[in-house]
Order: sequence, then structure tokens, then C-alpha cells
Amino acid sequence: MRTFNSLYAALIMIALCGGGALAQRRPIASSPINEQFLRAHIKFLSDDQLEGRGTGAPGGELGAKYIAAQLEAMGLKGAGKDGSFFQPVSLVGVKADPQTTLTVSAGAKSETFKFADEFVAFTGAQAPEVDVNAEMVFVGYGIDAPEQRWSDYKGDAKDYRGKILVMLVNDPPATTDEKNLFGGRALTYYGRWTYKYEEAARRGAAGVILLHTDESAGYPWSVVRTSNGSWRFDIARGEGDATPYLNLRSWMTDAAARRMMQLAGKDLDELRKQAASRDFQPVKLNLQTSINIRSELKRVKAPNVVAVLPGRDPKLRDEYVVYSAHHDHLGIGEPNKKGDRIYNGAVDNASGVASVLAIADALTRLPANDKPRRSILFLFPTAEEQGLFGAEWYTRNPLVPLKKTAANVNLDSMNILGLTRDFIPLGAERSTLRAVVEAVARERGLTVAPDQRPEQGSFYRSDHFPFAKAGVPSISLKEGKDFVGQPKGWGEEKFKAYNTANYHQPSDEYSDSWNLKGMVQSAEIALAIGRRAADMQEMPRFNPDDEFAKAQQDRR
Repeated sequence: MRTFNSLYAALIMIALCGGGALAQRRPIASSPINEQFLRAHIKFLSDDQLEGRGTGAPGGELGAKYIAAQLEAMGLKGAGKDGSFFQPVSLVGVKADPQTTLTVSAGAKSETFKFADEFVAFTGAQAPEVDVNAEMVFVGYGIDAPEQRWSDYKGDAKDYRGKILVMLVNDPPATTDEKNLFGGRALTYYGRWTYKYEEAARRGAAGVILLHTDESAGYPWSVVRTSNGSWRFDIARGEGDATPYLNLRSWMTDAAARRMMQLAGKDLDELRKQAASRDFQPVKLNLQTSINIRSELKRVKAPNVVAVLPGRDPKLRDEYVVYSAHHDHLGIGEPNKKGDRIYNGAVDNASGVASVLAIADALTRLPANDKPRRSILFLFPTAEEQGLFGAEWYTRNPLVPLKKTAANVNLDSMNILGLTRDFIPLGAERSTLRAVVEAVARERGLTVAPDQRPEQGSFYRSDHFPFAKAGVPSISLKEGKDFVGQPKGWGEEKFKAYNTANYHQPSDEYSDSWNLKGMVQSAEIALAIGRRAADMQEMPRFNPDDEFAKAQQDRR
């Protein structure tokens, strides 16, 4: 088997010397996106030798260097410091000892829970060992939303400081009287686990235990287990950084949660019912949590990959449209039933990386007088699977001013099932990008479809979200549900099968059987949307009543 160094040397020779399918400079054909180009990139990026492109791991570094080599071979310039293709992201990783146990006590009685099978846990303390021994409080959905007249944090602030807060996943359910409560069926950011951890930390809690169900999370326990059972990263806190954090961040299975509540003399179903009301009052469980989290600890500077294509218009070239696709996946983790420990991430997200590379290739091959008016920034963030940290780092440390960033078009987990008659531009309805998207759809005779699974909160789950938070109109492009030549509901069945069997599993591997006509179609749509945004006279704007409109006004 070749070493990483020899493999990297080989791919650099291919990229820079112009040999092979990956670096070949093709003339523009009827379609600017080539299927074999996509396949070649996906096959390489999801190969076992990249070991799942783990954040801060050798395979992840190799994947980043591969992407940079491809961009350089296209004639693009690095957008980083001194023309580098890399933007280092300072991260701290922890990997909890799998022998860790969680003990919950009620007087002389106690229950012990097994790591991975019944709970997962990691610390935000950025320390190799943390002892947590604290009282437990059930806080419903763990939400404080004044605009919804909702607070699960009633009472004195001291009731939460130093406590372990037990809470439900997702938003409170809509009611007959309030069908649009917290977006109705659509998940809001309040329902995301990231918000729940953030709010609890702001309250001074020692930790959080999220109570998982497949229905409320939108994915099975196996996804929680694999996503949290290996290395977990956070943006490194510098000296004097007062950002609040939790000593314990944990998820628990429904069966384990029921045992825990029985120990407290509580009925979990009844607690869920109480939590669905504005009148809910936090419940002191009279339980004590005890856990010692010993972790491997490492500090890394994982790379975002960045390149720029200058715009042709002297008045607009200092403004930018960003194409993004995260290059990381989960690396090496718990083996599946076949003993496979490599989480290749072929769909998630070698497919998105390949698509953005194909878009970059198409744009660089345009004649000079047909290049986009605005400049194009190609961004391949790291640590998306850890909490969107690469994109978050970029928006905190932008390489071009955010106030000059017109739009973000994000690609994550592309269509491998074939052509559709529709597509889903997550987030387009929030801004004037909606008109851009609708024009592109009309040109192609396609339908713009709404989010098919709004309860999963997909808008908050990929790298366009940090851009939106920072005031940049953003979309994440997904295929629709109306597949050409397939019966109604076929696409949804395929999605559910992937989500259950392959999402965040070692089985997310490349297959020659994939129908990439749909991926070509999606990449063409993304190319057209970004191109229109780059050529508009005025930069896109958030709708005045959108939650991110103020951020756009305030951005740097």
C-alpha cells in the first residue's frame, strides 16, 4: 500500500502536469459539467486511503491538499494569506474513553449507563479530564424564545447554574390553536442541538443531556453514536476567551431515559406532555449525575481550502459570490458489522466537493469577456461534521469582507439517483435570491419545490448557515422529489433508506451504479444561480422581516 506522502506526490503530478482525467482541460461542451469529472473526484476523495477525511487527521489533510492541487491546476489563485490555498482553523479535539460510564443516583438507588449503547458524551472544557457531579433538572425543550412568548427557564437563574439540564430534542409541537408555533412543522434553530447546548452554557449549566428519539432527531441512534463516539472538535478558545462552555455534552437513548426517569419517580411521557405547554415549569428530578470524562486531547490547525476567480467588471470585482462544500467527514471510528471502520463520506460530502470543483473548472474555462462580473470565492470548509466550525471560523475571520460578499451557494450530499423535474433551494425564500432561483428554474423548465423534510431543520445543518448568521444571503441546493421515470414517492423511499443505513456510516461509499445525471443537473443549477448572483447589478438582500436582515445591515 502506498503511503500518504507517495500518494500525494502522485496526485500532484497528475494535477500540475495535466495528465489523467482529473486535470484534463476540456473544451466547453453542451454541458459545462462532466459526469466522469465528478466520478473521478468522488472516487479519490472517498477512497479508503484517505481514511474518511477526519478533521485534523492525515487523510483529511490529504483531501485538502488534493482539492488545492486541483484548483491550482485550473489556474486559480489561493485566497488565503500570501496567496495560500489554505486558511488554518484552530481547533481542539477530544475523544472520550469508550469505557466511560454515567451514573445517576437517587439516594441509595442508582442506575449506570453504558457509553455508546445508551449514551454518548464529550466535554466542551478542552481538557483531558473532567469530573461532573451535579443535580439534574428537566427543562423541557431547553428554549428561551421571547418572540414566541416561550421560556423553559422559568424561576431563579441559580436553579440552572452548575446543574445538569435534561431536555428534549426539537421544537415544541404546534397546537390546534397555534399551527405556526416555532415554525409549525418546520424546525427552527431553537430545536437544534447546537442552540440547546449554547443556551444552557449561557445559563451557567454544568452539562446537558439530550433525550433522543429517532422521530424527534430525524435520524436513528446509530447516527448519534457514530457522530459522537470518536473525535469531537471545538474552535479553540484563546487566552482570555470568556465564551461559556459545558463540561458535559451528552445524548441519551429513549430506553435509557425512561430508566432514568423511573429512578426519579417520573413518567417520561407525562414530562413530554407537560413540556409542550407554555405553562411548563422546570422539574427538579432529585437525581445526582456522576461522570468522569477522560479524553484524548489534541490541538490542530485544520485547513479550509480557498481559491478565487477574479471578476471581469472593474466596479464589481471587489464583491464576491461564494461556492462552498465541506471536505471533511468522520474519519476512522467504531466498526460496523462487517468490521469496516472507515467512514468514507462519499455522498457526504465528496459529492459536494466534486460538484464545486466542476463548477470552478467550468468558470475558469470561460473566455475572459464572459467571466462573471463579480469575483467567485471557492470555499471548502473543514469540520462541518463537528458543528460547522470551518465555515464559522471563516465568517469570524473572512478573507474578503462580509459586506462585500453577495451570496453563498452551498452544496452538500448531492443527488446520486438521477434526473428530477424539481429542485429545493433551502433558504432562497429568505432573500432576493428567490427571484434568481426562480429565473434559473424557468430557463430549465423545472419546478422550485419547498423543503420536503422541514422538521429536520436542514437549513441549519450545513455550511451556508454560518454565512446566513453573518448576514450573507445563502442557499443550500438539494434535489427535489419528482424523479424522472420513477413513481411518486420513490425518491423519499430512497432518502429514508440512505438515512437509515448509510448516513454517517462506513457504508457511505462510492458505487459505479450511481446515476450521476442528477448530480450533473444539480451542479448546472448551482452554477447558473451563482453566475446570476455574480452578474446582478445589486447584491442580494434578505427580506426586511427575515431573522438575518439585521445581521446583513451590521456585517463587516
